[in-house]
Amino acid sequence: MFLRTSGVLMHISSLPGDSGIGTFGENAYAFVDLLYESGQTYWQILPLCPTSFGDSPYQSFSTFAGNSYFIDLKTLENQGYLKADEYADINWGSDPQRVDYGLLYSQRRN
Repeated sequence: MFLRTSGVLMHISSLPGDSGIGTFGENAYAFVDLLYESGQTYWQILPLCPTSFGDSPYQSFSTFAGNSYFIDLKTLENQGYLKADEYADINWGSDPQRVDYGLLYSQRRN
């Protein structure tokens, strides 16, 4: 007998975030808690590889590398690897409904 399960398909970049894109930070943990509380079994997060031309995770230079955009800066600060003043004044864009990959590339590479 097969048991039925359910889940959601949502890219990690779709989570709300303070640094221009959704990350594996507090919002990801809260979303997992919400999935658990609502009886979901799976969260398919799609490719996590670095984006290249066209900003598509399906068009990457590496299948095995992770995308550094998904590293949560607040988590790095909490663990002592980063100071708040090193990223607090960065302009991540003005539209929280849209990821500006060009801006992310220029800001997170510095």
